[in-house]
Amino acid sequence: MTTATPKHREGQPIWLEAFAVTGVQRRLLKSILVGLFYLVCASYGPAVANAQAAENRPNVIVILTDDQGWGDLSFHGNTNLSTPNIDHLAQQGSRFDRFYVCPVCSPTRAEFLTGRYHPRGGVHDTSKGGERLDLDERTLAQHFQAAGYRTAAFGKWHNGMQYPYHPRGRGFDEFYGYCSGHWGNYFSPMLEHNGELVRGEGYIVDDFTDHAIDFIEQSADQPFFLYLPMPTPHSPMQVPDAFWESHQDQTLERKGAEKDANDLNFTRAALAMVECIDLNVGRLLDRVDQLKIADNTIVVFFCDNGPNNYRWNGGMRGRKGSTDEGGVRSPMFIRWPEKIPAGKEIRQIAGAIDLLPTLTDLAEVPVQGGHPLDGVSLKESLLREEAVPDDRLIFSHWNRRVSVRTQQYRLDHQGRLYDMHSDPEQTVDVATEHPELTERLKNEVKQWSGELLPGLKDDTRPFPIGHPDFPVTQLPARDGQPHGNVMRSARAPNCSYFTNWNAPEDSMTWSVDVLKGGRFEVEMYYACPPADVGAEIQLCLGDVCITKQVDEANDPPATGLENDRADRGSESFVKEFKPLNLGVLEIPAGTGELTLSASHGGAKTNLEMRLFMFRRVAE
Repeated sequence: MTTATPKHREGQPIWLEAFAVTGVQRRLLKSILVGLFYLVCASYGPAVANAQAAENRPNVIVILTDDQGWGDLSFHGNTNLSTPNIDHLAQQGSRFDRFYVCPVCSPTRAEFLTGRYHPRGGVHDTSKGGERLDLDERTLAQHFQAAGYRTAAFGKWHNGMQYPYHPRGRGFDEFYGYCSGHWGNYFSPMLEHNGELVRGEGYIVDDFTDHAIDFIEQSADQPFFLYLPMPTPHSPMQVPDAFWESHQDQTLERKGAEKDANDLNFTRAALAMVECIDLNVGRLLDRVDQLKIADNTIVVFFCDNGPNNYRWNGGMRGRKGSTDEGGVRSPMFIRWPEKIPAGKEIRQIAGAIDLLPTLTDLAEVPVQGGHPLDGVSLKESLLREEAVPDDRLIFSHWNRRVSVRTQQYRLDHQGRLYDMHSDPEQTVDVATEHPELTERLKNEVKQWSGELLPGLKDDTRPFPIGHPDFPVTQLPARDGQPHGNVMRSARAPNCSYFTNWNAPEDSMTWSVDVLKGGRFEVEMYYACPPADVGAEIQLCLGDVCITKQVDEANDPPATGLENDRADRGSESFVKEFKPLNLGVLEIPAGTGELTLSASHGGAKTNLEMRLFMFRRVAE
């Protein structure tokens, strides 16, 4: 693929070379044309001016991995794997020794995107709508987009599926990936591209990296903001053979200390998946080098929570889901050649909430509108030698468990105090030795919890359908409620489907908000054995209903096990569901309950349902 020739940004503009004029005339002509340019900008809105202002600003690439712990890097001393590309990134840039994220996926993403603690944005769960980021929150991508940047996200979103919760409604010009918390298959799975369902190509991490590289190549003429949220090593533990073969029978030199650290196959698979990530990070950065844009590109690498099983993590207490150090400490490497010092280690505590103010500050992108930030800019710490502040507090929360970190101490969710300098493994409670500090931190936790947590899980937000700016809406089984005999295909809702739908009284419901009324063509992705062809589907919103007879069997097997390297636990396998056109549903704007049911002349049926696609019909 060819790339655009770099623009002349210094010295004589190329357009002046065509004029045989003196230096004075040249300067006068340039002044007149520049004046005309700003007059045009004033006349035709801020978009042109923003694009011009963005020209000299750095590109930004943010790589976020899923369920990779601090210890899953050879850079941090883990001899069980080799991550040369990520290690090299750490060496080329600066690194934060103590960087904190959330115990689980969607809260970390929300804090990175907004610069605010996740409860402020309404994020309280990882599925069934609780992962959605409130619409009054302004994201990092929106700030960069408003400043004239091209923006894209490729990977796992996990902060809302239906527009305007969708990435396209949160500042991203381009999105390719999936919006759920986990996915059931990593080899050529069903994905989406800007809301439309598509088929992925190859292993999912390779695929997302391919799209990221294509985006970079196509963005040579305009600064870009690229968000690459890798979906691994989150389960299912699937990885190409080339990576698995080197770990399958591996004797692990470093293990977790906890009693259930013997799920060695899971650990081996996670290590293989991280090595696959590392290869793709290398591919991406190599392309940045080949395009000669590395010096003007900020690259950030971090993870979304602690490791997803008890594997080696530097001896820290806690894993994914925990508010202890091991559950929330993440690597954080940031590279900007000739601007950010190489090899610098920053001892200042920091967190995902700091990335929005830091990246906008480094790129000189205005933060316009939105709520007050919890995060602070780390620019001075990165570019200069700044004293480490000793009074900062960073809070970690999940499932009403709150801990707080100072520069030296952590108060855990049970009120125990640990000196993290002398006891990074959190083994000795020193609360009685520091009663005043302990009491102060307990009061800080009480105040923080009292401000942010009341009513957090009282979530009554319906799922939006039919936004006028987005033609298609996905409504998956994940977001619905089963009734009667209907049940989910697995306990974890994210990639599940409804099954055991076998009686006339069975139904599924979704709380929805039709943002703009109209006529919608509705497809249902379904499975049906041959014996149940003829079942009648009914979909109603209030008194408005459509019915459709299932006239074609689709009875695929559940798949995924053949690619799993370890047990996937509570997560669903997947099927090749087919779309069934239910017809056109004409519905008014407003909230209501969408109900799906079926009958088969009183006989049992065995229908299964994965998702709806609502598409607005042109008037």
